[in-house]
Amino acid sequence: MVLSLVALAGAADALGADDKESAQVNYIPQIHGVVRTRWELSTDDGKSRFEVRNARVTLAGAVAPTIDYFIQTDLCDQGKIKILDAWGRLGITKGLQLQAGQFRLPFGTDCFRGPANYIFANRSFIGSTVCNVRGVGAKLSWVPVRVGDKVLTLEAGAFNPTAMAEHNVWVRTLAYAGKAQLTVGNVKLAAGVQTIVPDSVRMNLLGGSVTWQSGRWLVEGEYMNKHYTNSAHKPSHAYNVYADYHFPVRLGVFNRASFQARVDGMTAHSSGTRNAEGKLETNHPTRNRITLGGTMTYTYKAVRCDIRLDYEKYFYHHEVDPTPTMGDKICAELVVRF
Repeated sequence: MVLSLVALAGAADALGADDKESAQVNYIPQIHGVVRTRWELSTDDGKSRFEVRNARVTLAGAVAPTIDYFIQTDLCDQGKIKILDAWGRLGITKGLQLQAGQFRLPFGTDCFRGPANYIFANRSFIGSTVCNVRGVGAKLSWVPVRVGDKVLTLEAGAFNPTAMAEHNVWVRTLAYAGKAQLTVGNVKLAAGVQTIVPDSVRMNLLGGSVTWQSGRWLVEGEYMNKHYTNSAHKPSHAYNVYADYHFPVRLGVFNRASFQARVDGMTAHSSGTRNAEGKLETNHPTRNRITLGGTMTYTYKAVRCDIRLDYEKYFYHHEVDPTPTMGDKICAELVVRF
């Protein structure tokens, strides 16, 4: 009799575990998207333009309790179609995951924000210029058991050094990246290293960030250094400091408002490509920027719509003649995400 009860209890536990695992599996993919449309006005010469900055669609899902996938395509990145992410992930054991495919290298903080959760209309120089790298490769992620309000996440991977659109190139050297993030209460500390070879010069990057989020406030600071081997180019330094404050409102359909301020900058930067003389080109001059903005938000269930207005003031050395894209501007943006 006792053995029968034990067997029944074991069967019930097994059925409960199976039910729990089944709830985690769904072959119907989750579909999400974001559309960013904008109007920009150059305050230096009065020129303006409309553009569809992003029209991203993502497919994601879990096909087994320890297997998931993610696919992301931008159908209109300033008029161009781009396949951004395509990866699968396996949970090898508790806390340890293996991810392989095409995705962003595990390095940096601001660069990991997507169009659905941008705080400003234009990304920081760190996120758009210094560290905007996706690649084809694999990484391991380790998330140990949380201890109180502390959790440490470690990531490291190896990738092709070529552009993400070139999957069929055989190479002798690889790109590598690693990142550690410690969360303690309302504070996140992150640090990482990245080494890439887009041409024939290896570039080594070091970076770190501090993020504080509490109540209605979000404050973040990030610094990044890019070093070019064999003194092929002067090291590039970049920083990004911003604050965001949001609060509930009742104004027409809008139910949230927020204000943002940012100071960011970078020294002369090369993307690692050579010119006709065989020297690294300086693709981006030294510059600093102040951004002030405000956002009105309407949230309905899983759908969110932002109307954003930003003003950007740029500072260059006297020898630089900025184009409308590089100069002072006003940017008005409508963002719909679902």
